[in-house]
Amino acid sequence: MGELLANVDPVEIWQATLDTLLMLGGSLLFTVLFGLPLGVLLFLTGPRQMFERRGLYGLLSVLVNALRSLPFIILLIVMIPFTVLITGTSLGVAGAIPPLVAGATPFFARLVETALREVDRGIIEASQAMGATPRQIVIDALLPEARPGIIAAITITAITLVSYTAMAGVVGAGGLGDLAIRFGYQRFQTDVMVVTVILLLVLVQILQSIGDRLVVHFSRK
Repeated sequence: MGELLANVDPVEIWQATLDTLLMLGGSLLFTVLFGLPLGVLLFLTGPRQMFERRGLYGLLSVLVNALRSLPFIILLIVMIPFTVLITGTSLGVAGAIPPLVAGATPFFARLVETALREVDRGIIEASQAMGATPRQIVIDALLPEARPGIIAAITITAITLVSYTAMAGVVGAGGLGDLAIRFGYQRFQTDVMVVTVILLLVLVQILQSIGDRLVVHFSRK
């Protein structure tokens, strides 16, 4: 076993795993904080909704679609000046979080919009009939009813961010992706590549399992 994993340094693997988890946690937090209100706004201003605003909805849709269509590796490079302005560096965990958030937020917002569209319109109409304010309708009716879909959206976004963190290794962001590129690819250390891939697969499986359990739990009536 020692010969098969001759190039694998447990300390480096642990540090890379920790960096990946920090990037994932930080970027997922800000993605939800920014993406959830954006998704709600897209839903409310969309066609046949409470605050239908075709102009605003069209503008938001164009911005969201533009960011979603931009390849993440290009977004990483384009955002370097902005990232340096915010964090003071474009390297490491801190340098990876802004582009990760920028890449995942529009994706998550669309998923939130879709989850809200699946809520029965009868619930909205019943809330309006009882005199609920728009704020009460959103917080007390829409979001609770859409909770399983939103949790599923968070799970999908988290898994997407795992792949993004791996790509961020190209620009020296650290993490398992960086380790795989520097040692597994550039130095032809196949054992390092295999270990990093296995760890990423395990991380994805854990995230999916947790997400599925939460969706089932909150879907119970």
